Amino acid sequence: MKQRVNRATETVWAGEKNYRAHGASQVPVVNSVAYDYEDLEHWYKVSTGEAEGHIYSRNTNPTVAAFEEKVAALEGAEAATSFATGMAAISGTFYTFLKPGDRVVSIKDSYGGTNRLFSDFLPHMNIEAVLCDTDDHEALEEEIGKGCRLVHLESPTNPTVKIIDIKRIAEAAHEAGALVVVDNTFATPILQNPLELGADLVIHSATKFLGGHADALGGVLCGNAELVGEVFHYREINGATLDPHAAYLLLRGMKTLDLRVRKQTENAGRLVEYLSGHPAVEDLFYPGLKTHPHHDIAAEQMRGYGAIFSFSLKGGQDAVRQVLPRLQFANRAANLGAVETTVGPANTTSHVESTEAELKALGIPSSLVRYSAGIEDHEDLIADMENALGILENQSYKREGTGDVLQERI
Repeated sequence: MKQRVNRATETVWAGEKNYRAHGASQVPVVNSVAYDYEDLEHWYKVSTGEAEGHIYSRNTNPTVAAFEEKVAALEGAEAATSFATGMAAISGTFYTFLKPGDRVVSIKDSYGGTNRLFSDFLPHMNIEAVLCDTDDHEALEEEIGKGCRLVHLESPTNPTVKIIDIKRIAEAAHEAGALVVVDNTFATPILQNPLELGADLVIHSATKFLGGHADALGGVLCGNAELVGEVFHYREINGATLDPHAAYLLLRGMKTLDLRVRKQTENAGRLVEYLSGHPAVEDLFYPGLKTHPHHDIAAEQMRGYGAIFSFSLKGGQDAVRQVLPRLQFANRAANLGAVETTVGPANTTSHVESTEAELKALGIPSSLVRYSAGIEDHEDLIADMENALGILENQSYKREGTGDVLQERI
């Protein structure tokens, strides 16, 4: 019987031993395009899947396979397949399972790129995409009950960090005979495992927390072997393959995933606690807040509230333009989940493709700022934020803390 180990141990060891070479303690980067077989019969068996091995690196690659196995282990999945980017993973999954005449149900404020698939690309294939208010579980259940092929969820959402009751919606979807796909990028396998909550497939933009160092693009899908196999076949033919060097960087980054996410989550909670009493802040979005509309759901299905929060400032976009350049310990960039704190408005990051009217319809304030906490010392991050916000109030605040943030549970 396989010994059950903790996720922190799996981030270091899972998926690696079978891919080391020459006694090396690390998985190597295998840059070979193709693989040599002297025995033609064995070559044939590998090419048809009857024997293990690699034929061509657009299909499979040893370094990439090690990364896939690690993610599968952390998500408790039978199998995983990877992609060149997170959006390739999402679109590849959609195009695998959806055909003309099908119907997909999702939420309105998913990541902007995902939202564009629903609004611009799937309709061209005669696929109906129904987007419900993220807060309205009853509307989701009603639309799912009308019939659909696939339900796509994102929890927490990007950038307003709303929470979906995955178990509840998965039950409704399965009653309707639909597949459930969950984008778990924000939570990571450290804080949430959607397969345990009833999802059929889980997607990560590996570019974000899994890699953690903002130096490698990648995406990954995991779930039961049959479904993953279908998506793998689509990907190997359509060609959005994860590069082996990127896979190596992602593998390296994942060894510290548990450590990073714990520290980042702690930092986010400390900063939210500081901002919750700040007079310059108009709205604050974080599932760890007791006042968050989905706090109870997050407390039930997550092991911590995550490293991402968002806030809007009094004074709108003009205030954002003044504050963000003053942050010393934050990259103003269209990324998240890195060891460095990263910050940016929704209209230049998650929803750069959206118009002001579309942002308003999605419930995203024009002055919304997404903050991805890094692994820096939380006192320095708070001081940095205080200094930046000082420009709005002549650096003079009368603060009233609310004590509204729960202690993190990871």
